[in-house]
Amino acid sequence: MRNKLRRWQDDAITKAMSWFYANTGSAAQRFLINAAPGAGKTICSIALAQQLIEKGLIDRVIVIAPRIQVVKQWGEDFKALTGRHMGKVEASATFLSSLGFDLCLTWNSVEGLEPELQAICSSHKVLVICDEHHHAAVDAVWGSATSSAFNNAAYRLLLTGTPMRSDGEASVWLAHDSRGRIDQPADGTYTLSYGEAVELGYCRPITCHRHQGEFHVDVAGETVVVRGDQEAVFSDEVARVPNIAQMLDFYRLTTTPQYESDGLTPKFGSYQESMVAEASAKLDEIRNEMPNAGGLVIAQSIEWAEIFAKLIERTEGERPFVVHSQSTNSDSLIDAFRASDKRWIVSVNMISEGVDIKRLRVLVYLPYAQTELAFRQAVGRVVRSMGSDDMSRAYMVMPAYRTFEEYARRVEGEMPASASLQNTQRNTKVCPSCEGENALGNSTCDFCGHEFPARRPPAVACRECETLNPVQAKTCMGCGASMEAVIQMSLKEALRSGAIVRGLDLTEDEVQEAERIAPSVKRALLASGDETLISVVKRLPPESFVRLRNIMGGSA
Repeated sequence: MRNKLRRWQDDAITKAMSWFYANTGSAAQRFLINAAPGAGKTICSIALAQQLIEKGLIDRVIVIAPRIQVVKQWGEDFKALTGRHMGKVEASATFLSSLGFDLCLTWNSVEGLEPELQAICSSHKVLVICDEHHHAAVDAVWGSATSSAFNNAAYRLLLTGTPMRSDGEASVWLAHDSRGRIDQPADGTYTLSYGEAVELGYCRPITCHRHQGEFHVDVAGETVVVRGDQEAVFSDEVARVPNIAQMLDFYRLTTTPQYESDGLTPKFGSYQESMVAEASAKLDEIRNEMPNAGGLVIAQSIEWAEIFAKLIERTEGERPFVVHSQSTNSDSLIDAFRASDKRWIVSVNMISEGVDIKRLRVLVYLPYAQTELAFRQAVGRVVRSMGSDDMSRAYMVMPAYRTFEEYARRVEGEMPASASLQNTQRNTKVCPSCEGENALGNSTCDFCGHEFPARRPPAVACRECETLNPVQAKTCMGCGASMEAVIQMSLKEALRSGAIVRGLDLTEDEVQEAERIAPSVKRALLASGDETLISVVKRLPPESFVRLRNIMGGSA
């Protein structure tokens, strides 16, 4: 197996084995792998387990994972790579100690199986693999049960892609610093950041687009303007309204459902519909080079999941997959979506850490949690690479909300300069049948005759005449009214509002113009063969080309 491993996986295994040998018989025999989502922690862990088995240092492996879907993936991968059966168990399981195979279970199943797991660790040499270890807070039920159940395990391998907890609690077996980040000895830790994973081609770079909205809220006879990029200003009279600051919170307004008069149909031309239209257009663009690329909506509730499903169906003509706690056979639906070429899946806490759907590339982000942990886990769903030939880029549509923007700047700041030139629009599209490159306007493939599916382009409604217009249109094609504003339910200007790319805050006009000129700039640059110039421009995101051109006084 070692010949098939990525370089970082080989290095991590070597470091882990050295740490285990140096701490034989010590309570410190725990090793932490902190690697970006999609980098390959599962394969690395299985390869390490195989090596420990071959050296006679362990005879059993027990994996704890966050969700049933992830438990299933662990079992399948473990069997495929080691040939050993890994049984999937639940809290109601009995006679575990008499079972002669490796085990995998969820974190919340540990509490009901403490005696059985203790018995296995006492009678066998066990490696326990804690997937997404940040779940196990010391003082929480999962944490205390885990500590008790695996106190006698021979080795502990702790995995995380987001080494922090949003509640300030410490994780079992590990110390945390004042910011809530894991504090493990350097010799007992292997770290692969998201930026490093992008540089090595294990993950795809992501662009986070701010989606601006301007809400006009009628309060006490006044109209208060609420935007994501500025504080709401209101009179003393409005200030006397109980809980007014909470009521006028921008994110609260973006997550307030809006319906037509029937109370069932999502509001026509709503803020969320414009988010969907923007994401749909970006998915079209990405599918020109990656025909099976998919989109994910992370919704904050079941009600919102259904709203987004209806908005996507209205925008694209096809209902997406929807998975949440009340869905029938959610895990089967996720498997079906993974294996299909369907465009969208809407999730409420179902497609989270460890759920591997490599073809996801576009994310609509309107979650319940506003923590950096949740944000980074969401990013991890759409950045997994399809292989060495994958040059696609991930794309997030998020509210223009200061909290999310700060998280986005941190994530974007980790990406290497070499990722910058990858975010350019294509003037061709790839055939999903023969992979031949065709002109964007082709209805059939020039090479194999495959018929490209006809789709109506994403559109937004004019507030005056309700004519559907292309995303980001300046004026209505039907009545000529300005498309700069959408005012249904007191909502205004629900349009994309620029981008955050490697620390640069760019206006929407700069982004759109840069998207127009970037392909020709890139082609001319590569054709020049000037390695010095190529190296310099690689450090610049293509979205910044217009700003650079304007500074230099040029034109395109």
